[in-house]
Amino acid sequence: MSKYLVIMEPTATGYSAYPPDLPGCATTGRSQAEVEANMKEAIQLHLEGLESGGQPVPPPRTIATYVEVAA
Repeated sequence: MSKYLVIMEPTATGYSAYPPDLPGCATTGRSQAEVEANMKEAIQLHLEGLESGGQPVPPPRTIATYVEVAA
C-alpha cells in the first residue's frame, strides 16, 4: 500500500484534487470528503491503467509542509 500526497483546492462549485506524483490524475467533488473519496478511486484506476499499459508506476515522492510567515 502506498500513500500519495493529494492537493485539494476550493473551486466555485466545491473542490478539485490531484496527486503531484501522478500526472494526469485528477478529480472533483462538492465537499472535501467527497473529493477525497473520489481521489482514492481515481488513483486506484490510474495505477491500474498504468500497470495494464505496461508503464511504470511512479512511487510517492512529493512531501509537503506549512511555513509560517509574517503577514
